[in-house]
Amino acid sequence: MESMLFDLNDEKGVVCGLDEAGRGPLAGPVVAAAVVLPAGFPIEILGDSKQLSEKQRLEAEIIIKEQALAWAVACATAQEIDKINILQASLLAMKRAYEKVKTHISIDTALVDGNQKPALDCTVQAIVRGDATIPEIMAASILAKNQRDRYMVLCDAKWPLYHFAKHKGYPTKEHREACLLYGLSPIHRKTFSIKQENSRKRDEQQTLF
Repeated sequence: MESMLFDLNDEKGVVCGLDEAGRGPLAGPVVAAAVVLPAGFPIEILGDSKQLSEKQRLEAEIIIKEQALAWAVACATAQEIDKINILQASLLAMKRAYEKVKTHISIDTALVDGNQKPALDCTVQAIVRGDATIPEIMAASILAKNQRDRYMVLCDAKWPLYHFAKHKGYPTKEHREACLLYGLSPIHRKTFSIKQENSRKRDEQQTLF
């Protein structure tokens, strides 16, 4: 991968990468991370968090946290997602992560994965597929993914009937069946679960007729 770190920092000042994990699950928070990398960071360890193995992500996380000029993670809860919708909750989580980082270092430019931008007090640029091309965003993606996975493993211990450690809250067949059998846990996104179930029923009806 060709490095984009030096060009971005030269043109945009201090760059903070922002990304989130957990927009699609039926349960759990959406988690965001903010990362400021130094010049010379070993970007070869980075990649799209969805394409890296768990071992690769965990190894990269150690180096990111050791070498980053600043980093932070933050979340928006399932209750907040139900209240303001998943897009706004994702932007809120990113803003919270950014605000944490800003207490340690002055940020000139925030680079955000996707096509939506949180309201921040610096220049913000949204980059589609930034989590596969921009080192700062890739690093944020890795931290967000790892943090959310750890949280869902803790939730599995508290609500073992749903097997959160296995699917991390995503709408697998096993997860949907557990929701139907046991109802929703306190960390389920009620708006997501209702929509998923209504969609499933519509699909079944279309198959029958």
